[in-house]
Amino acid sequence: MSHLPTRLDNPDVLVGQETGDDAAVYRLRPDLALVVTTDFFTPIVDDAYTFGAIAAANALSDIYAMGAQPLLAVNLVAFPIKELGPALLADILRGGLDKVREAGIDILGGHSIDDHEPKYGLAVTGTVHPDRVRRNRGGQPGDRLVLTKPLGTGVISTAIKHQVAPPESAAAAIEGMLRLNRDAADAMATVELHAATDVTGFGLLGHLHFMARASGLAARVEASSVPLLPGAEVLAEAGEVPGGTRSNQRFLASRVRWPANLSAARQTLLCDAQTSGGLLLAVPESELDRLLSALTGKRVAGVVVGQLAEGDAGSILVV
Repeated sequence: MSHLPTRLDNPDVLVGQETGDDAAVYRLRPDLALVVTTDFFTPIVDDAYTFGAIAAANALSDIYAMGAQPLLAVNLVAFPIKELGPALLADILRGGLDKVREAGIDILGGHSIDDHEPKYGLAVTGTVHPDRVRRNRGGQPGDRLVLTKPLGTGVISTAIKHQVAPPESAAAAIEGMLRLNRDAADAMATVELHAATDVTGFGLLGHLHFMARASGLAARVEASSVPLLPGAEVLAEAGEVPGGTRSNQRFLASRVRWPANLSAARQTLLCDAQTSGGLLLAVPESELDRLLSALTGKRVAGVVVGQLAEGDAGSILVV
């Protein structure tokens, strides 16, 4: 990406590639902007229908993170139709369609290719008022950081692939990945936030790094406050760690200061590559109680995990 231009001389491009935000935003008129994103990946669970639904929820997440409402989606499919047959693909597509309809929209076509490794996801378009776009920049010193889903889906998904995930861990991870971030987004719309992003492939600390860097601030995370999925820490200790999480750890090595007494497993989970993770919200102290109350009203377990502060842009102190 470093070889491509990141700044465009178009005043209607409200969000592009500059800060690695969740989606592109293009202003159509003073009161309307389009939000466009895409995401797809290989199967992370055994059941085809559930895989399709999780992939759709994950793709929709970027729309919600930008404070937008989804408008429509199209399928992105890579599938070895001759080897696995059409029935399995139909189950994947049905899972995606049902999840998209849960979001109140529809899938209007898409594109497929024959590929030896199955992949599925969506390109999603949403709408938002240009003045209500939520970005991963704009955080202020003292903003509290609120996380809306527990961590550990990367570790647990890896354990599922290796058939060593405890049933309760697998069930909790799948339930979380299937849950849309719509309710969390509805709650965040009721307060004045400074910045927002969703926690997906770069993990909690990776996405926080980009938020802090884009805001020109440092961040502090309280490791003991970060919610974890049941069994995730034990599985991380056992080495059930995906490659994406290891990549995150290498990327963050020079950007995060760790306490000497924090376990390696907890460090791993703070970097764990998430699928369909929660939202990470930077909210001023004056709005914190209102946000937590709004999340509770939507049955979303918002947890304060740290805060933004003055310091080297993008640096993170874990305590």
